[in-house]
Amino acid sequence: MRFSIATAFALIAASSLHAQTAAPVLDLSTAAPIAGSWFYSQTPGASEASFLNASALPQLTIRCTRATRRVTISKPANRAVPFLTVWTSAQTRAVPASFSPATQRLSAELAASDALLDAIAFSRGRFGVSVSGAAALVVPAWAESQRVIEDCRV
Repeated sequence: MRFSIATAFALIAASSLHAQTAAPVLDLSTAAPIAGSWFYSQTPGASEASFLNASALPQLTIRCTRATRRVTISKPANRAVPFLTVWTSAQTRAVPASFSPATQRLSAELAASDALLDAIAFSRGRFGVSVSGAAALVVPAWAESQRVIEDCRV
């Protein structure tokens, strides 16, 4: 009996600690994507899709570096944060991010085989990226981002 009571208290303490440290769940399933368009381009050894808002300012870039088979997701930022959270209709994940003061961009890098990229490619109508302390950026899920992901896999 003592073992059962001690186990119960341990489970309660663990779940309480998890509730205090777990990040809130991001759900963008009803969020409207911002106005703008995706543009695809190729360079030697790379391809990228950039989403430009209605004012033609880049809001999100997905880039494939073929030599390393890595896909980089980047967005404009004015400060470093540890994670870039990617939301799709099937999956949400916080991906470690790095900040470049020279380009004022926050980037997260994934292997071309990462399942999160499949979730982006097949997201229903939209996907989003967010960082702590800022509103989420929700963009339409068009073929250009899918093409970049496939470029890295062939």
